[in-house]
Amino acid sequence: MNGIVPKSKAKGTDFCAMGHWCYCIIRSDLGCFLLSNNLNKGLDISIWSLHPSCQNGDHYLGDWEGSFYIIKGNSYRRVTNLETDTAAEVHSLHPNCQGGDHYFSVDGKFFIIFQGKGTYRRTTNMTYDSGSVESDLHPNCRNGLYYWGVKGQISFIKPVSEWGVEFYTGTDLSKDDPIGVYSVHPDVLNFLPGGLSVTKGPAFGIWENIKTISNDSNTPVTWTKKINKKVGYNKEKMTEITHNWKIAASVSIETGVLTALIAKCQFSFSAEYGGSHVSTENESWNEMTEEEEELTFELKPKESVHLWQYKLGLGEEPVLFCRDLKITKDPNPPTEVPLPPAQS
Repeated sequence: MNGIVPKSKAKGTDFCAMGHWCYCIIRSDLGCFLLSNNLNKGLDISIWSLHPSCQNGDHYLGDWEGSFYIIKGNSYRRVTNLETDTAAEVHSLHPNCQGGDHYFSVDGKFFIIFQGKGTYRRTTNMTYDSGSVESDLHPNCRNGLYYWGVKGQISFIKPVSEWGVEFYTGTDLSKDDPIGVYSVHPDVLNFLPGGLSVTKGPAFGIWENIKTISNDSNTPVTWTKKINKKVGYNKEKMTEITHNWKIAASVSIETGVLTALIAKCQFSFSAEYGGSHVSTENESWNEMTEEEEELTFELKPKESVHLWQYKLGLGEEPVLFCRDLKITKDPNPPTEVPLPPAQS
């Protein structure tokens, strides 16, 4: 099964929690973040703008008092509002707190996961490494894709299995003592990098035969005709993924543009995460329209030509209709991919 893109391969994307039961998913690449008070049921989902100073962090975490921490390199920025960068302070990270793979906080303590070493560090202050303790991670707690903490509980997204996308919740990473394992709601999955491959299906790219022209006579002919082709983005179909999202007024991009950005990212991912590893930046992401194009062919006796258009989709739904056409005499679809590879 295709999976969620892990944090290590999605810079500026992270889970964090704040206060008692508020969950936050950061997507710097989209310039916004998602809030929900229940990831399993997908309750009260809202989308908010991410302030430029709060974007492109290496790690994000929230604390019990409602502050957010954005870690970049060997320092962190603490703010009380990711949308407005309110009360911003910058502090250095203690050397013992640098280089972690995941960061989160629970009940007044900061946790730093070192997955390569199979350990985690707990401290009450990331600048001074106060009251620090380092412990071994239980083997079943080592492979999380994203980690976060909220009021006495530690959670992480598990690698995708035959049961879909789930998150583990427990109280001690040194032990395998889960409070429970819960599925992630589809409305939440749609916001995650790679999530569309789970809710919609993996990406595909195919050449569609939109017209075949044949000269059945015994003399050459000139064929001139106007053809109609779809061009652009299937906005109506894709906006279904945001039906249960409340988009804050401050979010500068409209819903259709946001879903287009999410789809663009999905197509750029490798097949491992349900993508096609192609860049669609130069395609038209305007709402899909019918365009007319006039073509002229010189056809020899008994000759046929085939008109092909490349389109990208998710699962069984076409999402993006590319502008360029390809004309062949071979009745079989072309084999090349006409889009440039995505940047790794």
